[in-house]
Amino acid sequence: MPTLLHIDSSPLENSISRELTREFVKTWQNAHPNGRVIYRDLSAEPPKPLDTAWIHSSFTPEDSRTPEQKAALALSDQFIADLESADEYVIGVAMHNFSIPSVLKLWIDQVVRSGRTFVYAESGPQGLLHGKKATILAASGGVYDAGTPASGMNFIDPYLKAVLGFVGVTDVKFVTAGGAAQLMTGAVDRETFLKPALEAVRTAAA
Repeated sequence: MPTLLHIDSSPLENSISRELTREFVKTWQNAHPNGRVIYRDLSAEPPKPLDTAWIHSSFTPEDSRTPEQKAALALSDQFIADLESADEYVIGVAMHNFSIPSVLKLWIDQVVRSGRTFVYAESGPQGLLHGKKATILAASGGVYDAGTPASGMNFIDPYLKAVLGFVGVTDVKFVTAGGAAQLMTGAVDRETFLKPALEAVRTAAA
């Protein structure tokens, strides 16, 4: 049974990035009628920041962990199980100050974990999430596409590509809806603005 991990990180229910992920999931389910979708709304249930207990627990051998240490890693274990069981990931990202939302960074901190999603080998770190693919659906107020004057201020694409690659996910696609600030000024209507992005999303999900 194919499995899709669906992650939303925008705090706004009517956000562009959430609309894009909903369209992706709908298209994916049409293509995989027997598929399963795991959903994580990071804004509704934000992960806690890493603390001393988490760090000590993660570096304690699994068979030596106390019940308290196992509890400290429980959410991390759940998130990693999501990644391991899913064949494909779709992540909705609303640009915050040129990068990802803080709740998505908290999720990343929970899943980039030595011995679980990567290991240190003689040749350097090696990711353990093999055979997966990810689609990042990003929305931004400005336009930060490659070749535009502000492209150097887009830290979403290089960061997520690096992080996912670090844990072994190298098949990563990006669909971007840039220029959403036009909706606030009334320069363009929502349907017109979304049309090209939704078409790209359907192609990516099919």
